[in-house]
Amino acid sequence: MTDPTTTIDVDLDIQEILLAASQHDIPKLRRLIRLTAGVANPANVKDPETGFSPLHAAISACEPDDDEDEAVNGASEQAEKEKKSAAESAAETVKFLLQEGAIWNDLDLNGETPGCVARRLGLTEAYEMEIEEEVEEDEQEEGVADTESAAPAQDEEAPQLVEADADVTQARYLDSNLTFQNDRLIDADRNGVMMAWESDIMKKSAAKLLPTPGLRVLNVGHGMGIVDQFLQDRQPAEHHIIEAHADVVAEMKRRGWHQKPGVRIHEGRWQDVLPALVAEGEMFDAVYYDTFAESYGDFRSFSRSSYDVYQKVWEEIEVPKLEGEWSGVRRAYWMVDNYRLPLCKYMD
Repeated sequence: MTDPTTTIDVDLDIQEILLAASQHDIPKLRRLIRLTAGVANPANVKDPETGFSPLHAAISACEPDDDEDEAVNGASEQAEKEKKSAAESAAETVKFLLQEGAIWNDLDLNGETPGCVARRLGLTEAYEMEIEEEVEEDEQEEGVADTESAAPAQDEEAPQLVEADADVTQARYLDSNLTFQNDRLIDADRNGVMMAWESDIMKKSAAKLLPTPGLRVLNVGHGMGIVDQFLQDRQPAEHHIIEAHADVVAEMKRRGWHQKPGVRIHEGRWQDVLPALVAEGEMFDAVYYDTFAESYGDFRSFSRSSYDVYQKVWEEIEVPKLEGEWSGVRRAYWMVDNYRLPLCKYMD
């Protein structure tokens, strides 16, 4: 007799969709997605044990087991052909699923998006499709935002930052209580707002932004004050800080930030503060923007209000191993090996 405590609720319709995705059987997938009446949103079903969506299943099917690894290491030409064929089939399946409305940044139970899995397995074409989907979606949202004067619809949150079942909206974040710990700042839902491991990235950012003393800098989002301390070390003539969360502002004042040389604290959302700074005629040599719980639309709006023309330049910074950093944090918000430190500047 089956022990009811160990029984897993398996939806056969869902498993059939996931199996077809893992087999890269597009005709069957098409039929299942369009004709399976008992499943809501069939392109985005989830396996209860792994959290795999059809996109995850299609990509993960290319992961070799140990025996296959040994065969490939034996330099079999046939094995290489099969590996290439599987990657191409996976890419075609990913393309089909995205066209059917599959969510490109959905997370499995390991906290990986389909793109994360594709990158880990070296499936370049499938990975690029995920990135292109992100860019296309971003551009579509920008077009809607530019043509509608009504209150904007909620933008999709940045990939790998939030879980779908607990939206970290700006209003929710600003109303939440924050906890300051030695190496991290977390909100009431245990989301990591800022963590000490980011220090090296912020130190290099400050050095790029303020190469010499006596410059004027604006930082949007104080958090733990990591980047602001590095900016202070560069001896700016003016150091403006915009901070929207009351708990952070209180901590800033407790630590005496309002008394530091050249520092001017602006309490409130940057959307409300920036127009006042513009009206005052404030000018800055450098701007650092690193906010929490904002959408891509907010980032675009900030960029447009700060620069007329900008070009992309980056320097790669190796990210330290972070396995132990996420203990006590609801989920990891950083899953890359290298950080591309970007600089936006006026063209000469």
